[in-house]
Amino acid sequence: MLNYVIKRVALAIPTLLILIVISFLLMHAAPGGPFTSEKPLPPQVMANIAAKYGLDQPLWKQMVNYIWGILTHFDFGPSFKYKDRTVNDIIAQGFPITLTYGFYSFVVAIVTGMALGIAAAVKQNTWIDYFAVGISIGAQVLPNFVMAPILVLIFTLWLNWLPGGGWNGGQWQYLVMPVIALSTSYMASIARITRSSMLEVLNTNYIRTAKAKGLPWSKVIIRHALKPSLLPVISYLGPAFVGLITGSVVIDMYFSTGGMGYFFVNSATNRDYSVMMGITILVGTLTVLFNLIVDLLYAWIDPKIRY
Repeated sequence: MLNYVIKRVALAIPTLLILIVISFLLMHAAPGGPFTSEKPLPPQVMANIAAKYGLDQPLWKQMVNYIWGILTHFDFGPSFKYKDRTVNDIIAQGFPITLTYGFYSFVVAIVTGMALGIAAAVKQNTWIDYFAVGISIGAQVLPNFVMAPILVLIFTLWLNWLPGGGWNGGQWQYLVMPVIALSTSYMASIARITRSSMLEVLNTNYIRTAKAKGLPWSKVIIRHALKPSLLPVISYLGPAFVGLITGSVVIDMYFSTGGMGYFFVNSATNRDYSVMMGITILVGTLTVLFNLIVDLLYAWIDPKIRY
């Protein structure tokens, strides 16, 4: 198992370096710049700004300095648009907000999705199965950019139960609608994967043997069927968690939570290279990290993966 962990970590490091290099080159290849506007600045002013931020250096030297700053000080540099603020400050402000409702959305998606999938598989071709599948299909066809305005329309404008936006320190009233809007589509995918995987496991020979021995049905499900049926679900959870954390642009913009999605959209509009790079690297790091965790969990549950 240790060799497997070392191998996966060794593959993750060059993956992140390649991500940084490609993102840096693509960012600087885009037309325009952080200081271009409808009214051009005088050449002397542009030269002073470029010298201040190191943009007058060759591109390869800028990239080497940027990577060296990340490796040595974990410094993503200053923001070009947010005066007197660094990218680390912006991430430190927005990431905890996104992480908070992303984590709750992840928990809701897992618990609800697995419960629906297991119930649908155990009670196949009954009203419970049809009800669970119907909820999953309905949630799948309502992405967050559709679910968000529907929730605001119902719970804010019609019923006046919940605030339509804001954060206010993460109080539960401000968390309910972002969590629901963000978790529904992932919950539907987890429910479908769990149902199909559980049905496949329930039709195996060792499950028939366990039932033939007279074991209680609940013990058969929990002890013998649940663990192997979770393998496809676990392989989906890594990308799902990263998607919930980073795929929150619509949630941040629609509910005005102040998370990373808000800064990412603004940085793309303003050509703020450093903020875009910092958020992109953070997303890539989370993707590699959680895929690594999922691979390790997969190898722990199924020893055949290690070999």
